[in-house]
Formats: sequence, C-alpha cells, structure tokens
Amino acid sequence: MTRKLKDLLTPAMGFPASAGDIPIRGLALDSRKVEAGDLFAALPGVKTDGRKFIAAAIEKGAVAVLAPTGTEASVPVIETEDAPGALSAMAARFYPAQPATIAAVTGTNGKSSTVEFLRQIWMKAGIEAAALGTLGVTRASGRTDMGYTTPDAIALHRSIDALANEGVTHLAMEASSHGLKQKRMDGVKVTAAAFTNLTQDHLDYHPDFDDYFNAKLALFTRVAEEGAPAVVNMDSDWSAKMAAGAKAAGLDVVTLGWRGRDLVLTEIVPHPTSQTLRFTWRGEDFEVDLPLIGEFQTSNALTAAVLAIVTGVEPAAAFGALASLAGVAGRLEEIARTKAGAPILIDYAHTPDGLDKLLRAARPHTQGRIVLVFGAGGDRDPSKRARMGAIAAKLADTVFVTDDNPRSEDPASIRRQVMEGCPDCIEIADRSEAIKAAIQGLQAGDTLLISGKGHETGQIVGERILPFNEPDIILQHLKLVDP
Repeated sequence: MTRKLKDLLTPAMGFPASAGDIPIRGLALDSRKVEAGDLFAALPGVKTDGRKFIAAAIEKGAVAVLAPTGTEASVPVIETEDAPGALSAMAARFYPAQPATIAAVTGTNGKSSTVEFLRQIWMKAGIEAAALGTLGVTRASGRTDMGYTTPDAIALHRSIDALANEGVTHLAMEASSHGLKQKRMDGVKVTAAAFTNLTQDHLDYHPDFDDYFNAKLALFTRVAEEGAPAVVNMDSDWSAKMAAGAKAAGLDVVTLGWRGRDLVLTEIVPHPTSQTLRFTWRGEDFEVDLPLIGEFQTSNALTAAVLAIVTGVEPAAAFGALASLAGVAGRLEEIARTKAGAPILIDYAHTPDGLDKLLRAARPHTQGRIVLVFGAGGDRDPSKRARMGAIAAKLADTVFVTDDNPRSEDPASIRRQVMEGCPDCIEIADRSEAIKAAIQGLQAGDTLLISGKGHETGQIVGERILPFNEPDIILQHLKLVDP
C-alpha cells in the first residue's frame, strides 16, 4: 500500500510543497521499526522524545518526518503544533476503511466487559461485529492480543481498516483516558459513545482528577460525531457532569441505572450463579435472567444493551440477548471449584472502586467466607494502595496480600503500603504461593477471589515479563491441594 504524502495531510499541517508527491509506504512511531519509504512520527512522549530518533529513522529509510513545529531534518518535515492529533489524522487517511457503526466506551471500570457484551448482543442480532480493547481484538472466530486498551494511532487505524475490509460492520471499542488525552482515537468515526463510571485511577499519569475527567469527556466533546447517542450510566458520582458535557456538545444523551431516566433499574435478585434483573425501558417493564454475578456486571450488561438499541437493535432482542451472555476473560471469571464446591474466581480489579465492587458482588453469592488474594502494581498511583487494603479488610474475611506487577518498584515496599490498610492480613510475597495457601484453606461455602491480573499472562518484575498464567497456576495447585 502506497499513498502520496499530500493525500495524508490536512490544511493545518505545514510541509514543503515540493514534497507532496513523495510516495509513503507506511507509518511508524518506533524508529526501530521503520522500513524504507515510511513516514516517521517523531512525537514527544511521556518517557522519551521521538525527535531524538529522527536520524536513526532516516538511516533506516524514512522519507518524511512528522514532528512539532521547528523540527529540522534531512528529509521533508511535516510541522504541526499538534503532532499527536496530526498523526491520528494521517493514520485515518492511510488506513481509511472503518465499520459503519463504531461504539466507544469510556470510564474507569467496566470498559472491557461492556464492549464484549455489546459485541455478543450484536452477533445475536445477526450483525458482523468485533470488539477492540484491553483484551485485544475479539470476533466470533477468536481473539488477537494487541497489548494496550487503546493502541497507538497507527496500530488502531490499521486494525479498524482491516476489520472493515474483512466485513465487520459494527465495532465496539474501549476508549482509555491515555488514548483520549494523547488523541490516538482522533479520526475514528464514533457513531455512539458510552460512559460507565469514574473513580480513582491513573493519577500517576494525570496531574489531577479534573484532568482525568476531562480526558474521558473528550470522547463526547471531541471524538464522537455530532448528534451521536451518548449512553451514560448515572450511578457514578461523576455521571451527571459527564451527561451535561455530552449534552452541551450536541450529543443525544440516553441514561440508565438506578438513577437513570431512559432505563430505570428497579430490582436485582441474586442467585448462586446468576441474577434476575427487573427494569423499565422508556416505560416498558422487562425481567431478564443474567447468567453472571455481581451488580457491576448488571451495569455493564445493561449499558451494552442500551448501546445496542441506540445502534439499531430492537429493545426486546437486545434485552433478550442478556440471558445468554458469556462472561469476559479475567472479569469475575470462575476458573475452578474445590471438591467441597468452593468457587475460585479471578478478576482484573486493580483500583479501590474495582476491588470494592468485586467484593460486594461476591457477598450475596457466598454462604461462608470471602477469601481474597491481591496486591498493587508498581509505578502506578501509590495513594490507592492503603485504600485498597482498607477495602479488603472491611469486605473480605481472609486477606492474602501478595505481589501484582511490581515493575521497577521494591515489591516489599508496595506490600507494606497495601498492608497499612489491612494490618491483619497474611503476607506472602510469591503470588503463586499465596494462591496455593488460599486454596488450602478453603471450606464448603467459601469463595476465593484472586484480584489484579485478570486476563494477563505475565508478571512484570523490573524490565522483565515473567510467565504467569493465573488459571493454569490455580488448576495446578488445586490438583495438588484438593486431589
């Protein structure tokens, strides 16, 4: 695939007029991955500045460079004050195909489940659909890992283009605060948007909570198409402000939840492995048996159903599909049961709100103790660690504090900060050994929750990613402990 440079540019991008007909064979953000004929995007980043690698990219064959105004190089430079936004615009022109319907979901928790549930509902309605986010690209045929909630602009538009060319007409995608702030999603034709909730997270990246909120709000004010439906779950403290921002941006706001206007949740009846939901949709009563546990799963499923409705699925079909939803990998996923019947579940919860929701979700379905294994990630907002410990101490009966992804931090220091909130916990540094000890103590009626890693298959220690597949480890220990 080759495109002329001038066909990738917008009027706001300055470039030498004589360079317009240069053939561009690809786009690259990493100088190490540049191939002959590529345009190299030299963007200032959080950890390093891409302009440092311009010479290396040219040596590898870059024929043009995208960079902030004032950058010089031995090849034509496309100069702009907004390099991240310009890259997204160029990527959208280089990979122009997009599904006709793209629904984007933002929020602190619930994005992965909501987009996957939406994909399933669309598929039930006979629609060729895909989901894109933390879990990679998911279709009926399987899942492909991509490594990020919102991939970089080049990878994102390349994936969207490929899906459209493969016949996907409906795409559900996650919109992370990082991706929105860095304008990776600019150029994506978002025809419907949704907000799940907003709680403390990523304050290692965002300077304050207002910045975090505004990054999420950008999905509605900058990215979504004018007049698009904006689905807002109203059961978060920041929901009203998000809905007001979406309305001010000219979007068609649709609300749901206990405090919703269009979909009003009226009752949840828990069962051992499911829950019955009663709600009204614009005045009409519905009752659905959801084959998942946890009130947060209810919120995610109903958000997905409303997104399906505003993108063309009949309400009865959308709500009917909830009865056959399959759970999402690493999200309150049951891996096994002991011979005494105690379930062992894994979850991705890694924030105070996520852990709170996880433990509260398990309580109505647990006759005995809730046993929790969890830790906190390194190089991330440290202020949430003691808070998570306090939540664990309050809502779980037995708590094992262990390592998560310590990254460059001292694991013992991270554990100590978590244990400030739960001083009576059991500390076992080795995550595998902590899981083994928790399984050994399980009795009939207990529930074991292992939180923090979910779908991940590696543990980040320093600069290394060590193999760590939690389901496999659970099954290995269970076989030895409870043969």
